[in-house]
Amino acid sequence: MSFMPDFLAKQGREVTVTEREEYDQLFADKVVVKKAERKLYLVKKDKPFRAYSVSLGFRPNGHKQRQGDGRTPEGRYTLDWRNSGSKFRKALHVSYPNYQDKLHARRRGIDPGGMIMVHGPPKAGRNSPLREEIGKEDWTQGCIAVSNLAIEEIWSYTRDGTPIEILP
Repeated sequence: MSFMPDFLAKQGREVTVTEREEYDQLFADKVVVKKAERKLYLVKKDKPFRAYSVSLGFRPNGHKQRQGDGRTPEGRYTLDWRNSGSKFRKALHVSYPNYQDKLHARRRGIDPGGMIMVHGPPKAGRNSPLREEIGKEDWTQGCIAVSNLAIEEIWSYTRDGTPIEILP
């Protein structure tokens, strides 16, 4: 999501290399999740500049194998699209399953699952039973859940296409 350069371009002028570089400094190069630490890090030039506590799938140990196993995947993926209208505050889609995940599942004759998101807590109202789950350490179906403040910052510091590495 490139707002500033597009805005300048719409004013009828080219975006300079310096403006593009300054704008790019506002975004994380990648996101790293360390499941054992229950932490998500925003990383720029190989250094974390923000850290957030996370909740994982209700069976957090190990790599996601199939739909419904309650595990959060491990590996290298991409934050490939965003949803501001989900049942959660905001949600960033993780590109799970990747080619290897699909191949592994196909060989075993199982559904690898999908719709893994980095998201905030459930919105109030119709999601009240789900909201009761957030008191548990790991309560998602395999997603990576963060606080409202965290999802707002993560949303702001990432763009579609940002790599995410999920480590054990």
